[in-house]
Amino acid sequence: MPLEIVTVPCLSDNYAYLLRDEATGTVALVDAPEPGPIVAALEARGWNLDLLLITHHHYDHIDGVEPLREHFGCKVWGAAADAGRLPPLDRALAPGDTVAVGETKGSVLDVPGHTVGHIAFHFPGAKAVFTADSLMALGCGRLFEGTALQMWTSLAQFLDMDRDTLVCSGHEYTRSNARFALTVEADNAALAARAAAVDEATAKGVPTVPSTLGEELDTNPFLRAHLAPVKAAVGMEGADDAAVFAEIRRRKDGFRG
Repeated sequence: MPLEIVTVPCLSDNYAYLLRDEATGTVALVDAPEPGPIVAALEARGWNLDLLLITHHHYDHIDGVEPLREHFGCKVWGAAADAGRLPPLDRALAPGDTVAVGETKGSVLDVPGHTVGHIAFHFPGAKAVFTADSLMALGCGRLFEGTALQMWTSLAQFLDMDRDTLVCSGHEYTRSNARFALTVEADNAALAARAAAVDEATAKGVPTVPSTLGEELDTNPFLRAHLAPVKAAVGMEGADDAAVFAEIRRRKDGFRG
């Protein structure tokens, strides 16, 4: 693989990701919930931090930015549209911009919904996408700022990516998400199997992310809102995809399982 990816647990349920370009040794980080675990992961491998990529402005994704910048002298890149709510940026990114970690090139995706300035980073050559709180393992982020149509439009960008793409999302919410997903698609055998595997992993303290896009396409109700069986399951046969997504999101917001 051109990109070595290290998942770094932070805070109570966050994840940050270290990316190391194999060709050049360049190291990037996606999101910085807190500095301690990230510094420890870098020092354990003898890596410097060259670049820090921010997905959105929430504190649990940016509180470690300034300590890491001071410690490593890394460059900080984030969304131009959200620059007023982010730490000072060395480069302000727009959707479609190319980002490079050494020789590994990726692109900036506009994924509003959870926040209006949320972006994701897709590295197709490395078969990885860093989605933070947009597409999540068996779920998606709450609509704190954006609309259901915005979030569905954001998620639809993932439908045609390669199934073996690694989905590197921002939180360990998978067990709760699985329980909710089963209320939508109780007869989905792939979902039932995944939910059992998630229960087992969680009981052992093993992270359930990253996942693969194939897993999400087969089991994540938010990514399946366009499919006839899911529309039927929520009593919305023939309805607009975004409307079905909105109904699933409404149900999840009220879910207490």
